[in-house]
Amino acid sequence: MTTHVTIIGAGLGGLTLARVLHVHGIPATVYEAEVSPAARAQGGMLDIHEHDGQAALEAAGLRDEFRGLVLEGRQAMRLLDQSGAVLFEEADDGTGGRPEVLRGELRRTLLDSLPAGTVRWGHKVTGTRALGEGRHEVTFADGGTVITSLLVGADGAWSRVRPLLSAAGPRYIGMSFVETYLFEADTRHPAAAKAVGGGSLLALAPGKGIQAHREKGDTLHTYVALARPQEWFADIDFGDSVAAAARIVGEFDGWAPELTALLTDSDTAPLLRPLHALPVDHRWQRVPGVTLLGDAAHLSAPNGEGANLAMYDGAELGKAIAAHPHDVEAALAGYEQSLFPRSAQAAAEGTRLHELLFGDTTPHGLISAFTEDDPTL
Repeated sequence: MTTHVTIIGAGLGGLTLARVLHVHGIPATVYEAEVSPAARAQGGMLDIHEHDGQAALEAAGLRDEFRGLVLEGRQAMRLLDQSGAVLFEEADDGTGGRPEVLRGELRRTLLDSLPAGTVRWGHKVTGTRALGEGRHEVTFADGGTVITSLLVGADGAWSRVRPLLSAAGPRYIGMSFVETYLFEADTRHPAAAKAVGGGSLLALAPGKGIQAHREKGDTLHTYVALARPQEWFADIDFGDSVAAAARIVGEFDGWAPELTALLTDSDTAPLLRPLHALPVDHRWQRVPGVTLLGDAAHLSAPNGEGANLAMYDGAELGKAIAAHPHDVEAALAGYEQSLFPRSAQAAAEGTRLHELLFGDTTPHGLISAFTEDDPTL
């Protein structure tokens, strides 16, 4: 194949695509807005599922490397009530199909598997336009451009490539997360560390929740969820960490101090993360020479599938291109034919999980789903 694949975005999906293409001897370049691999923290824990994320890593020839990243015991999970009492608990007995890894370490593994120079750092895309006959021009913030006959948007929620295919854009789902970290928690924050346990913690009520995970060592990573309009959060000065934490924790009045300490005792400034989603059935008409993967294609409410689906998209697209080395349009059409129903199903399941977590029946509806082995979970 002589067509050079241009990938926008060096997240897990774009890097998986680049790696699978490399395995098949197909050249690709990844353009990334960040100036280096270490430009920002890469997020926390990911549970990598057998049927999609692990399958993608198998296609990338990186299963052994992935296994070396797994943090044993982190699949343990406990559900607490507002007083800190345990309502439901599952141990990690090593048989689960969703081992946990750190996102940053998984990204580094993918980066290290690519030839030097595959990723072009510091290339922030400001626009894209069609040139006809399946060719597209990508413009960067520094004024540079690249012209390609095979463009893939792996550039996340606010994709600059998506407008070539779809007028849809992400919409706020009515909830935001506030992200915090506790370091050296076992010695400096023992009550919170005991509450979280060895894996993940969920403490839920309708429209709100405290979710935490034990990362490497005794680092606790927390997302405090709150269903409020964006205007409500806009009135909070997140530049004043103490005041911001106090305002958020005020919505959890009466909750156990070992739970609220995950926010109020944070060793980092609370970081606001509004949640957005594309339409559940988002799809587009085939446009020659361009496609999307990951959040650029099917951003949805957080459900544990985002990273897995992005990697699976990347692997499936890479395999499709390799299977049709002289017919790019056949490759893209076949990939999208499978992508759309897969994405819609995952988004619908994500919406259901969001309701189980934060809807009127939580936490007992969620416990019932766990005990009945609901496939959504």
